[in-house]
Amino acid sequence: MNRLAALALLLVACGDNSTPPEDQVLNPVRDQYDTWIKVEPPGIVCGNNTPYKFFVNYSDKRDNLVVVYEPGGACWDYDSCAGRNGIRGAANPDGIPDDHWELAPFISPFLSRFDETNPSRDWNMIYMPYCTGDVHTGAATVTYPGGGSDPDLEFHHDGHAATLAAVAWIDENFTHVPKFLATGCSAGGVGSIVNYRFLRNGVHAIEKGYLLDDSGPVFPSSGYSQPMHAMIRAAWNLDSLLPELPAGFHLDDMGSINTALADEFPHDRLATTFFRRDMDFSLYSYERFYNFPPKEETLRMWNADTQLLVDEYATRDNLSYFIPYYRNINDSHCTTVLNFAGSDIEERDMTLAQWVNDFVGDKPIESMIEAPVSGEDGTP
Repeated sequence: MNRLAALALLLVACGDNSTPPEDQVLNPVRDQYDTWIKVEPPGIVCGNNTPYKFFVNYSDKRDNLVVVYEPGGACWDYDSCAGRNGIRGAANPDGIPDDHWELAPFISPFLSRFDETNPSRDWNMIYMPYCTGDVHTGAATVTYPGGGSDPDLEFHHDGHAATLAAVAWIDENFTHVPKFLATGCSAGGVGSIVNYRFLRNGVHAIEKGYLLDDSGPVFPSSGYSQPMHAMIRAAWNLDSLLPELPAGFHLDDMGSINTALADEFPHDRLATTFFRRDMDFSLYSYERFYNFPPKEETLRMWNADTQLLVDEYATRDNLSYFIPYYRNINDSHCTTVLNFAGSDIEERDMTLAQWVNDFVGDKPIESMIEAPVSGEDGTP
């Protein structure tokens, strides 16, 4: 399978490279700019108990820092974590190869030094791969029973520990961070928002913070996402993290993470972006909890949850959203995957690239959601 085909399947494929990056186990010497360096924090593991690793690319132009969380699904039972019976699971459960950094600029334009529309192209970059099946936030080792001829599956949902290890490493290695951006799409989008507080408070050099959650919205639990929220709360042992999460956040309403962060960091800029016709994250949210509803019913629930989130964002001045209607790639999922092209709101004459650059550049922005567009995705 080639790189682009694998990316289309999971957005997190692996490939071959005869020149892996220099190995670094904490405290690297900052003497290689524009080179991906592997960091392998001890004791942190992927789903199959192999070592976790993340990648760093230093800039010699700016002290700003972007941290990008990788996408790739989620899992919470045997079928999803083992990929059995056609159930969509999570990416890279068998570990992260040393050349995984090659995917960085394809996963996110924020990790590309060659995309002129990327506001972080000359920043320091950290790429957080995904191999724990828990949207980068679990804290549990679970044995899922196989049944029949299938052996039991021990799975390490170690995403929270991976973030804490990365935070400690960043705090030790970066002494001046005027601007900090956390982002990611899909599972990486969820990872960016649920881990924002740990990054923001744990890296003491940060002066101004920005969050862009792409296509991993944490909707209010009062809507159709409640059954999924209850499932992952139990499977990933999220209650154990509650003492570390922001005041104002309640596990009974996971959508409260949005306003809790806005209140804790009133001078930071926090935003979300996703498509109204997203047929990927919406499936994870509802498919297995509502008896596999047809497409239009799935999108009806998605739009109802979107309205709840829009209403919640309207209560805080530092929460913003950019929600276009449809893009004919990747099931209209992830507005920033590959690049920003096509993720526009034409009725407002606004491209996502311009909106993101204004957002990070501290220019005035408006929250906007695109009305249904005739002729797109079967819309009359």
